[in-house]
Amino acid sequence: MARAVVVIPARYGSTRFPGKVLAAETGRPLIQHVYERAALASCVDEVIVATDDDRIRRATQAFGGRAIMTRSDHPNGTCRIAEVAESIDADLIVNVQGDEPELEPALIDLAVRALVDDPDCPMSTAGSPFAPDEDPADENIVKVVVNRRGRAMYFSRSLIPFDRGAPASSGPRAAGVAAPLKHIGLYVYRRPFLAQYVRLEPTPLERTERLEQLRALEHGYDIAVALGEAHHHGIDTPQQYAAFVARWRQQP
Repeated sequence: MARAVVVIPARYGSTRFPGKVLAAETGRPLIQHVYERAALASCVDEVIVATDDDRIRRATQAFGGRAIMTRSDHPNGTCRIAEVAESIDADLIVNVQGDEPELEPALIDLAVRALVDDPDCPMSTAGSPFAPDEDPADENIVKVVVNRRGRAMYFSRSLIPFDRGAPASSGPRAAGVAAPLKHIGLYVYRRPFLAQYVRLEPTPLERTERLEQLRALEHGYDIAVALGEAHHHGIDTPQQYAAFVARWRQQP
């Protein structure tokens, strides 16, 4: 099995929730919850936090985690991960977002396996059916369309595919009609491709949808998509964090 290392890009700044990765109303900083969830994946050999903020480095080391300091001029988390990937021993680099404290470890395993099983793909990600209480038309939830080979055809904030006869919000879908899949912001890269990816020019579709993964598709690279079950979103606002804390406190 290829050596897989999770790298969690973590920055202090956040437009809607500054300092969220260090929020600690559960008694643990948010970044620790993410770190511990990622470490539960059976395929993962190591978990690393990539940050340019010394507060995050100290918090990670305080709970026994490994943190690597990076430059502060990275335009996005993928570029930050690429810097770390240059100095670590790994065949596969797993990008786990720093605001996903409830990410199912099984989804990491599925995404890694999807890439291992599809040697022609340079990267993989994950998708999940929508839960009954989720609105597929919500532009804050990214959708993915997958072909019969298990590869991504497109990602969008719009409702895709659109069932012209019976939109998803109106009730059960007819037999044989494709249901929308929500995209899980989890990526696995072959190490050489990660360095190549960050050198690719941004693309019109990427800019339009504001979705980085479209850069790979628009440049002609395939993305394998693992299908699993995801029950919670990442945390973008203080209200979402409060809901997470409430769920966490209700656990045995």
